[in-house]
Amino acid sequence: MAATQGDASRGSQADPILLTLFANRFMSVAEAMGRTLQQTAISTNIKERLDFSCALFAPDGDLVANAPFIPIHLGSMSFAVRYQMKLHKGNIKPGDVFMTNSPLAGGSHLPDITIITPVFDPDDDNKIIFFTASRGHHADIGGILPGSMPPTSTTIFEEGASIVSFKLVKEGEFDRDGLYERMVTRPAQYEGSSGCRCFRDVESDLRAQIAANHKGIQLIHNMIREYGLPTVQEYMLHIRSNAEQSVRTFLKRIAATHSTTLNSIDYLDDGSPIRLKVDINKDTGAATFDFSGTGAEVRGNLNAPISVVHSAVIYCLRAMLDSDIPLNAGCLVPVKVIIPSNSLLAPSPTAAVCGGNVLTSQRIVDVVLKAFDACAASQGCTNNLTFGAGGKDAEGKVVAGWGYYETIAGGSGAGEGWHGTSGVHTHITNTRIGDVEILERRYPVLLHEFGLRPGSGGAGKYRGGDGVRRVLEVSMPMRVSILSERRTRAPYGLYGGHDGAMGRNTWIKCEPSHSDPSAQPTSSSDEPAAPDLQKLGKTPEELELDDIPVPDRAAREINIGGKATLWMGKGDRLVIETPGGGGWGTPEEGDEGFVDESVQAGDGRAAWEARGSLAERARAQAEF
Repeated sequence: MAATQGDASRGSQADPILLTLFANRFMSVAEAMGRTLQQTAISTNIKERLDFSCALFAPDGDLVANAPFIPIHLGSMSFAVRYQMKLHKGNIKPGDVFMTNSPLAGGSHLPDITIITPVFDPDDDNKIIFFTASRGHHADIGGILPGSMPPTSTTIFEEGASIVSFKLVKEGEFDRDGLYERMVTRPAQYEGSSGCRCFRDVESDLRAQIAANHKGIQLIHNMIREYGLPTVQEYMLHIRSNAEQSVRTFLKRIAATHSTTLNSIDYLDDGSPIRLKVDINKDTGAATFDFSGTGAEVRGNLNAPISVVHSAVIYCLRAMLDSDIPLNAGCLVPVKVIIPSNSLLAPSPTAAVCGGNVLTSQRIVDVVLKAFDACAASQGCTNNLTFGAGGKDAEGKVVAGWGYYETIAGGSGAGEGWHGTSGVHTHITNTRIGDVEILERRYPVLLHEFGLRPGSGGAGKYRGGDGVRRVLEVSMPMRVSILSERRTRAPYGLYGGHDGAMGRNTWIKCEPSHSDPSAQPTSSSDEPAAPDLQKLGKTPEELELDDIPVPDRAAREINIGGKATLWMGKGDRLVIETPGGGGWGTPEEGDEGFVDESVQAGDGRAAWEARGSLAERARAQAEF
């Protein structure tokens, strides 16, 4: 390898074989970090749902490479790395590990906690050569509701612990007391809010993130021993340059085949517009993405931090490329993003943001892809379900508890030449649903139904994918919340394709029953009639519970809208029907009805086979 190292380190031209080799080596570092994190974490969010990302960053904080994790994390983590670099410039030492989740410091929303570890030159403890970072969604970090994704939050203080910067590990020493202070004590100081309801779980998962970062450091040092630092860093730059040239080539082609000016607009369910104008320089392949005309900051939590907007843009650019390159900072080099101040895409420091990361981000993606005529709208939602117990009681005392969080799949949009996919996490979520066995074993719920929602995909020459129907029953009284979009505005179809079906959330509320002595009538008209003592032949003292008549009524079905928090009683059910994807092209004769998923997918695979970037990469590795 010595000769190869020498050849690579001389001159500026990249060897195509080494370029591919290093691209995959860098990606393998991120993959190994991810496996370490999954295997050592204990929460269902990270271990089962895979709601985490790991990546490798250059000394300047730019994204170098990642594995196919969560795109919304990967595009914004560079902001977090660069913020910590500037804040602690001159005070970063071997053994330091930084923790952050604040949108002010490159965070997406508060449950996504980023752990950042500097990588030092093996021969020089004063020289940072890379950064490793991991971001994981933690199911409860405090706030006004279990699960830390409150549908009704209006300020960031209601959403849990907010940490701009904290040295979780200082020169090798783990600061547990400081972590407890920031995760439990401080969030509980705000009115109506609690600290982390299950500190042990969060602490354990954060330690797993630290271990994942350390695994990345070991692999980077191994690579340096094999090739030498100059070669490794040179090919880091070549990979970034390759991504830049790929994006420039793509934008030049769009300017030649479509137009140098692209426009699109879509709306959130509350009517807030997200407007985009793309101006492309046909000669250089540079482009300006201008979101001027986007709606003002909202009082709710659909505000999206600037880092999230950049994540959505870089994801769309990478998704539209024909070439197989790692998603990295080079994709954004030819692009200038303009975001109007005081808009919902550049909110004030105290604005609530938990929904912006998971819902508004999806709408931004739909707007970008619509501008490029790439495909019809996907479900445009992540259908965020949370439930749990604990926190502050009526007297203000903090009660230990737990929180659960999941996102639910829907339909993807169709495009020219391909049908949408049914029952899939779309675009920048890329997580998966947890196993029902794990769900029912760990939490007091029963899953009655989980399947496709036939006909919810938009009709067209190419059909949109179908959403899903998920029915959960709670086994104990608890607080349940749903945070969702596309409940009043359907996912659009393109070129004559029909819109996908809107989503719907329904609460099936059990009525009071004589078998439950704690049940109370819901209104004065629900009061049970007095028992006929003469007919029963009993005195009042001899009455039994079964003697009291109860009105014979079916359970109530209540449409709770897209964003709601409920106190559900034992036996109540929540039915979540997720949106379908939009169709593409005018429906041909006989194409209005339901199409079997195995045919709809157009890939020769059965409906139950795994799809998505993780499955595709695993399949490619198995075939190698």
